[in-house]
Amino acid sequence: MLKKAITFVMVMGAIITVPSLAAEKFAIDVAHSSVEFSVKHLLISNVKGNFTDFSGIIMFDESDMTKSSVETTIKAASIDTDNADRDNHLRSEDFFDVEKYPEITFISNDIIRTSNGFEMLGTLSMHGVSKEISIPFEFLGRAEGSSGDVRLGFEGYTTIDRKDFGISWNKTLDSGGLAVGNEVKIELNIEAVKM
Repeated sequence: MLKKAITFVMVMGAIITVPSLAAEKFAIDVAHSSVEFSVKHLLISNVKGNFTDFSGIIMFDESDMTKSSVETTIKAASIDTDNADRDNHLRSEDFFDVEKYPEITFISNDIIRTSNGFEMLGTLSMHGVSKEISIPFEFLGRAEGSSGDVRLGFEGYTTIDRKDFGISWNKTLDSGGLAVGNEVKIELNIEAVKM
């Protein structure tokens, strides 16, 4: 009995003293990542664009993905839809008002496991408004780069209503429809490198 008790104490002591796996810190590699979006034009086609200047830190816990976290910042003025006039309009007070609101940020609050992968809940701040959104995402894996650096890959998708963030400019057409859709589809392709 005494031998069993001593063994139990030793095992429990070993469990308690084993350090937990700490989250690893990764930086988003902009050269191999994209933040893209699409919006309906005249309700008959999709105008696509992206942001070219963004950064982010991922605290990644591979042993339990739900303990991971993300913080990202996007420079609103870096919006690019491959049309200079349209991009300047999007930067103006009618839309992003980049002089007053130069950054778009996202900070995760929680990550939950789903049947298709994971879902990240977090606060998106844009145009002076902060709202919680949900981003379903998939972890694509871990790989080693050509220089031996450790990298992670993710894909995520979400949809927001731009009016929820005070971006409501529009033009009513003669037909009664709207020039610009309110629903914005967002696609994230993220590669991050270990710091």
